[in-house]
Amino acid sequence: MSAPSPSTGDLAWVLTPLLELPGVQHAVVATGDGLVEGASPGLDRASGERVAAMTATLHAAARAFTTAFTNVEAPQLAQTVVESDLGFAIVVPAGKNTTLALFAEPGAKLGDIAYQMQVQVTALTRAMHAPSRQPDTAARP
Repeated sequence: MSAPSPSTGDLAWVLTPLLELPGVQHAVVATGDGLVEGASPGLDRASGERVAAMTATLHAAARAFTTAFTNVEAPQLAQTVVESDLGFAIVVPAGKNTTLALFAEPGAKLGDIAYQMQVQVTALTRAMHAPSRQPDTAARP
């Protein structure tokens, strides 16, 4: 069985390893314009859509904030982290026009989470760029 393709509109499979990490509560794959591509099972639809929309807004604000400090237009973000008393919201770019976001409780190990997010971004990027499988017509009589 192959991994779901991006054309299915459900990229939630990339979230499973992240949700298994201690302290990670929720995760979302979102488009750059704020649409949900996949969400953890614990998020209802409205919450997932809100997170996806805010992810796009947060990343745009982080780019503008970096530009304000550096005068470099369109900086490439590695990650955006928001820390609150409730935990950490982390957003990373995940390929062209895609982001990966998660929320972890205050005691979570951010280094482990950041590493696994990059592993999943790599898997997602590969899946999104893999050519779709074509039937082998030469093998048919």
